[in-house]
Amino acid sequence: MIRERRSRDKLESYYKKFIQDAVLDPNVHPWVAASWQRSLNGKIPHDSMPALAKLTKEELADRQNKNAGAISYLNDFYREIREFFNIYNLSLLLLDADCYVLKSYSLPFFQKTPGQIEGARLAEQDIGASSISIAYEHRTPFLLFGPEMWLEDCQLGDACSAPIILDGELAYMITLVSVEQQALPYSSVVSLILSMKHAMESHLNLCSRLKAQQAILDAAPFAVYHIMPGGEVAYTNKLGKSRLEGIGGDTVNGLANLNDVVLNYRHTPIFKGFNGVPSYNKEVTWITHRKTYEDITTVVPLERGSDQSVNSVVAVSLPIEDLRTLVAHAVGYTARYSLSSMVGAMPVFVAAKEKAARVARNHSHLLLQGEAGTGKERMAHGIHQASARAAGPLIALKCGSLPPERLEEELFGAATVPDASRPGKLELANGGTLFMDEIEKLPRNAANELAKALVDKRMRRLGEAVERPIDVRIIAACDSDLKRLTERGAFAGSLYEIIAKSVVRVPALRTRREDIPALAVHIVSEVAEQHQMKVKTILPETNAVLMAYDWPGNIKQLQGVVEYAFFHTAGDQIRPEDINLMGEIRPDNAWKEDRDVFIKAWRAAGGNISRLANMLDVSRVTLYRYLKKYGLDKA
Repeated sequence: MIRERRSRDKLESYYKKFIQDAVLDPNVHPWVAASWQRSLNGKIPHDSMPALAKLTKEELADRQNKNAGAISYLNDFYREIREFFNIYNLSLLLLDADCYVLKSYSLPFFQKTPGQIEGARLAEQDIGASSISIAYEHRTPFLLFGPEMWLEDCQLGDACSAPIILDGELAYMITLVSVEQQALPYSSVVSLILSMKHAMESHLNLCSRLKAQQAILDAAPFAVYHIMPGGEVAYTNKLGKSRLEGIGGDTVNGLANLNDVVLNYRHTPIFKGFNGVPSYNKEVTWITHRKTYEDITTVVPLERGSDQSVNSVVAVSLPIEDLRTLVAHAVGYTARYSLSSMVGAMPVFVAAKEKAARVARNHSHLLLQGEAGTGKERMAHGIHQASARAAGPLIALKCGSLPPERLEEELFGAATVPDASRPGKLELANGGTLFMDEIEKLPRNAANELAKALVDKRMRRLGEAVERPIDVRIIAACDSDLKRLTERGAFAGSLYEIIAKSVVRVPALRTRREDIPALAVHIVSEVAEQHQMKVKTILPETNAVLMAYDWPGNIKQLQGVVEYAFFHTAGDQIRPEDINLMGEIRPDNAWKEDRDVFIKAWRAAGGNISRLANMLDVSRVTLYRYLKKYGLDKA
């Protein structure tokens, strides 16, 4: 607040009147009057400087370090006008948001050396009314004339304080004290403090934004470079710096010169950018002494002068291997389940889960053995999530769902046109895990090629000669005995030796019947949460029905049955009569006319005639007739 100059004699009389008689003259500024009253009520001495609350050297050093940006700015500012401060006997203080003095400049303040005042607290409860306390309370610059200071030791000079507001919050206080009022007009003091406030807030806000921008750029999954015409890198973010260091582009005195490290620099979009030619999302090959990179690169020319010259360019570069990982995450190629989500307390299952947790921590490939529907895919998710590769993609390939020629393309990728090709799932899993379900159905040639790629850690897409590095862990799953298949020559021994170093056997559900009630509850909870519905209770007699069944389709079949009961039960309880062991297959007469419905029921019964007869409530003779009709083998 800018105030008109007041008569020092009158101000002194107002002060003495209040100190001696506790009477406030109506001409005293209301903010000053209120501060005087609080100072009196707080019994703060007015005749001499009291002992001040002060930080230890360690505490002061810590605060100075945390506020190094503000101190550095004022250091530079003071260095430029130090002579002006000396001529006019000016003193400058920088205080933090708690009113502790971080830095003292120029002449002694309150008759104390900088070493004495730094670290001291100058709040109203310490020194009474001052320009600091009033500016702090009202969040606005305030000029206080000497006789208005609560401490008589400080009444020789005028003081002006201003809050430094950053992002709407008071961050600092700056205080300027003029001892010789006649030598320098008080309006100059006010103008100086207002200029300092504006400049300091602008500078620190800019620094904050630049720091945020730097944090954003460092967190970005791409490298950013600002490059000068000679190839010098003027700026790069964290990823860019690490990539330059990886190709020998780090220097003692700064960043790299791309002319020195990129052998084909003159044939890159960056070099063309200095001719005013921008590039957007272009696939670029970078050849260096150490290795060759493939990137997706965008180059934007900057700072065109009046002569249309380009003074610098910005390049944004994303390694293709990183792009694949990002795409994998974007389309959901991450683990959806943890090992802890696998329910069961039976010893045979607990032993399998504990072994899965152990092998998850090593780096070897592994094989999951178990009947169809036992939860091998969920266990693969859990192993990936518990491994050091959890941050990488989890890619799944079902070997039994594709013809052999398509399966090989899906695994290795293939050239689509002469100048382009697409990656396979082996490449997409780079840095992570490839889950190969029904691996026993992988053709021998593809299996041998995969074994070679895993040993060499390099692979080629079909129809290409380019070798690409890979870093992939294989989790294979097999419904049958893969060792026996290998011994019979039905599966490639080279691949078996690699994936079977660690084998986890997932038990069938019929071997752990006591886990069925807990599994059913877990299934109901998952379905209810997924569809935002109320959880339903499974009655004990219902659990008895579930436990009495053999579950040839294992957990997958149990899940289908429980989900069917959940959605087709009107009340909050699932009763025995709500259980349809054929899951979504209704026990009506549709199977007599629809072969697909009959096959689903046949599979639900595990191919067992007696079980299917009970499920459909017909005789075995009738079922034999329909087995013959549909061309199926009887069990």
